[in-house]
Amino acid sequence: MSPRCCAVWRRRARRRLNRFERSLNARDIASWLSIMTLSYHPAPGALLVCDYDTGFREPEMVKRRLCVVITPRLRRRDGLCTVVPLSTTAPDEPQDYHCEMTFARPLPKPWPGDRKWAKCDMLATVGYGRLSPIGIGRDAQGKRRYIYPHANGDQLKEIRKAVLCALSLRELTIHL
Repeated sequence: MSPRCCAVWRRRARRRLNRFERSLNARDIASWLSIMTLSYHPAPGALLVCDYDTGFREPEMVKRRLCVVITPRLRRRDGLCTVVPLSTTAPDEPQDYHCEMTFARPLPKPWPGDRKWAKCDMLATVGYGRLSPIGIGRDAQGKRRYIYPHANGDQLKEIRKAVLCALSLRELTIHL
């Protein structure tokens, strides 16, 4: 094959690949990467993994992170829920919009430890395709296993107070 033919073939292959990549959606990609995305609205207080990799830019959140669901299922808002990301690192200077959470049992890697910090100033409304349960490996038959931890009622209340502080609505915290 001549060098010119190879170049033409590479250009065509590159165009086809670009067309194919544009046609993909988050659910297809997640299924190929063996990530179990949600197909239902999680309960408020559910701890999940949120994939902030696509569609966000620095200094926004740009990695996979634990999050807490803070909204119930709302009418005419199918496929979306509002979450607050969690951090394993304590803030340098804790603010009213940070909320410390302690869990009875430590979470698995890569989120070790039993203490997390809710970053309530980084509130986001995301599609179910970005959310997945926390994976803990495989069982003896090779089937994936997941855990479904929840924030308790008091923790969820504190997170909602911190969200109101982040939105400059501190005076509304008396209603929680």
